[in-house]
Amino acid sequence: MKIYTKTGDKGTTSLFGGTRVPKHHIRIESYGTVDELNSYIGLLRDQDTDKSTRELLVEIQDRLFTIGAVLATDPEKEKLKNGKDRLDIPKISNEDVEKLEKAMDKMNEELPEMTHFILPGGHQSVSFCHIARCVCRRAERLSSALYDIEAFDDRVLIYLNRLSDYLFVLARMLSKQLQAEEIQWIPKKS
Repeated sequence: MKIYTKTGDKGTTSLFGGTRVPKHHIRIESYGTVDELNSYIGLLRDQDTDKSTRELLVEIQDRLFTIGAVLATDPEKEKLKNGKDRLDIPKISNEDVEKLEKAMDKMNEELPEMTHFILPGGHQSVSFCHIARCVCRRAERLSSALYDIEAFDDRVLIYLNRLSDYLFVLARMLSKQLQAEEIQWIPKKS
């Protein structure tokens, strides 16, 4: 199978279902940003983390592929002529969201209370986590804008929202595990 098709040479691409849209369409921006996020999650997974964190990151990557597929599907063509869903894959579930919440709750039990904003950084792995969190927020903003135009399964938005929270808590946990300094942001007085 060839990777290049030349069908996008004039600035358009196909959604699942065959609809062609400009490559700068908000739908493409949305799932493209989810793909970027998935790459950063892969970078996080490559860091020296515990086995359960790496396993959850792999599961998150799987869920991000699902989200990308949902966002890449033309809503007018999400059903086949026989009435079945075009995407024959597991959907984002409430259990997927709960898994992130439980992981955050478990990490928060071990973390000191947060009283100020924290400056991103302190260790390369922590910084990667913060970058992933920021990309996740951008994916969420773009997906939310798309949702206002063409609605899709709202659990996608819930999952992205929870994932950015998870990435923040994971950054704090990595700081603790790596004994990296958490620098609080305390605004200077004028």
